[in-house]
Amino acid sequence: MDRGKPLITRTQRLFLALWPDEDVQGQLVAHARQWTWPAGCVQSAPANWHITLHFIGNVDADRVAAILASADVPFQPFELVLDQPRLWPHGLAVLGTTEVPMPLRALYERLGYALRGLDLAVETRPYQPHVTFARRAGAAIPPAAPAPVVWWVRGFVLVVSTGDRAQPYRALRQYADGTE
Repeated sequence: MDRGKPLITRTQRLFLALWPDEDVQGQLVAHARQWTWPAGCVQSAPANWHITLHFIGNVDADRVAAILASADVPFQPFELVLDQPRLWPHGLAVLGTTEVPMPLRALYERLGYALRGLDLAVETRPYQPHVTFARRAGAAIPPAAPAPVVWWVRGFVLVVSTGDRAQPYRALRQYADGTE
């Protein structure tokens, strides 16, 4: 993911996410190769794989500074084990987790509280962390017994969607756990 300056527009389409480092991205690539992908499915580029914490949506550019500040919440680093390849409704092929670690739940809730404090809507459905590998993949065949992807999470990012197919995402800020 490019961490350069985003294009300045009147509104920004934002989300908070866990972004894999090279090691985790390599594990994800190895996992994705174990799927059988049908013709016509749209696979996401590995550079774009992430786990959304909160989708914020379109906000006026003048609100971005407040979001940047509010998202700076304390959190504990944690291990996330992605071990559940699944086909979701509407043709999504994802890799999820059997168990959501408590520090991830706490981070999700703290960020939700911070966003609500800015009068931003947050998702009300139960949180299901996952990496989306492909869309229109209803006929894909997930691997039967894949090795789990083990991700030591030490940070998250506030991301802007650029609208550029070649480079759809740019990080506005990376937040670290403060232990480094």
